[in-house]
Amino acid sequence: MPAPDSHPRATVIPCLRYRDAPAAIEWLCSTFGFQRHLVVADEQGGIAHAQLALADGSGMLMLGSLRDNAYGRAMRQPDDVGGCTQSIYMVVADAEALYRQALAGGAQIVIDIKDEDYGGQGFTCRDLEGHVWSFGTYDPWH
Repeated sequence: MPAPDSHPRATVIPCLRYRDAPAAIEWLCSTFGFQRHLVVADEQGGIAHAQLALADGSGMLMLGSLRDNAYGRAMRQPDDVGGCTQSIYMVVADAEALYRQALAGGAQIVIDIKDEDYGGQGFTCRDLEGHVWSFGTYDPWH
């Protein structure tokens, strides 16, 4: 596996808020394979700021605890608005293996694993707080 510094850095980084950010960090790492890059706790037992990275350095996710501040009021949880207005797509080498991990981790499957008409194989699920994630072997760069 190439060293993280040998990859171009991602310049679009999704940011999410969670009611229980410490639990979300644990779940995202164990279920989707992220690694803690930086985690800053707050004084209330939540997360002020966290950066989770993919092991190969090709992607990152930032997250924090839901807050009643200007940024927090701009962000709404999926269950607050009856669904999501965005989703995250992640290119993976083995969609079937990640699908099994997602099921084992308690993800709610939205679209079952399937071969896509445009190429690749993938599925879509909701994480423990309802954020929508899609995973697939289709790589739009290739």
